[in-house]
Amino acid sequence: MEYVNILKPGLLTTVQDLGRRDYRIYGVSVSGVMDPLSFRLANTLVGNHENDAAIEITLMGPTIKFETKTAFSITGGNLSPKLNGKSIDMWKVIFAKAGDELSFGKYISGCRSYIALAGGVNVPEVMGSRATFTRGHYGGYMGRALKRGDKLFFNKPDFNINQLQGRRLRTNDIPDFDEERPIRFILGPHIERFVNKSIELFSNGTYSLSNASDRMGYRLEGEQLIHKDGADIISDFITPGTIQVPGNGYPIIHMADCGTSGGYTKIGVVITSDIPHVAQKKPGDKIKFQVCDINEAQSEYRKVEKTLYDIELNNKLLLRN
Repeated sequence: MEYVNILKPGLLTTVQDLGRRDYRIYGVSVSGVMDPLSFRLANTLVGNHENDAAIEITLMGPTIKFETKTAFSITGGNLSPKLNGKSIDMWKVIFAKAGDELSFGKYISGCRSYIALAGGVNVPEVMGSRATFTRGHYGGYMGRALKRGDKLFFNKPDFNINQLQGRRLRTNDIPDFDEERPIRFILGPHIERFVNKSIELFSNGTYSLSNASDRMGYRLEGEQLIHKDGADIISDFITPGTIQVPGNGYPIIHMADCGTSGGYTKIGVVITSDIPHVAQKKPGDKIKFQVCDINEAQSEYRKVEKTLYDIELNNKLLLRN
């Protein structure tokens, strides 16, 4: 089996896939990638199934040594990837030979990158997923972030990787994480628990991502929201994208590693299509919210899925030919 050596681990480097959605009824976190769009595109580029495990890196990338010839792609935030010290392009297939080293420099845009290796990372499945959930110490590589000296195995693809030569995304299909765009959300089930002014402030306000943010949730700094009669509710469902407002009045966006239930009022939920843009925010970045309705959310979802389908179909045809 093929493998790479982790020479330096970076700030937070984990093995992820799309998560374990079928176990939320039992209180199991979805976990998985923070930015599903970039992850799926990375896998598609190298001929993988869209849910094959890949490497998620955050802000400071690792240094990885290839022990065999392989093909890989890097998508997501631009963290200045280099192969043997020379800058390489993202959003395209790159070939590495045995002994080559992949490293990263300063961040330019976004904060999370995805490395997809042709064949997919090979780690054991836990509850139907290879995603790392570090808080629970399971999934991924021994339930933890990668460390120096780890050997990360990946599957040998069932096709000749030379068929991937020249494959890259069209410019129009590459997400723009520098774009100053509002984050759209649907009003939540507890809006009657807030004073009207607070709903207006949140819907049109700008918040900053605080340093107290991680894969579980983003704490926001900005306008304090006022409850009519306290923040506590009988605990109910939470999903990635849920926006809770605890008693201090400062919103929290729940992310990939969030729990499955919570006892604070929910002012809204970020639409699925905008989760990748939230995931690429780093502490200090601004988030401006914008209310949308369910019809717009569904329309945007279909649009993204159609684009992904077309890209995947085109790449499958290229492999066959």
